Amino acid sequence: MEADVIKLLAAGLAMGLGAIGPGIGVGILGFGALQAIGRNPEAKGSIFTNMILLAAFAESIAIFALVISIVLIFVA
Repeated sequence: MEADVIKLLAAGLAMGLGAIGPGIGVGILGFGALQAIGRNPEAKGSIFTNMILLAAFAESIAIFALVISIVLIFVA
């Protein structure tokens, strides 16, 4: 019984903490991209492309955290 509670707590912490970082990172990334486009509108295309690529990398960390939490629930 206690092992199940600890397992679920660990999975919740893995998902919760694993989602906070990418969420903050994507917010800072969007803020920086909008500032850069505001300062140099001619570079909008390259800034937007790089922003989308980096947002995908940041969100992949959240997907890894989700996978780890699922593994902790069903395997451990």
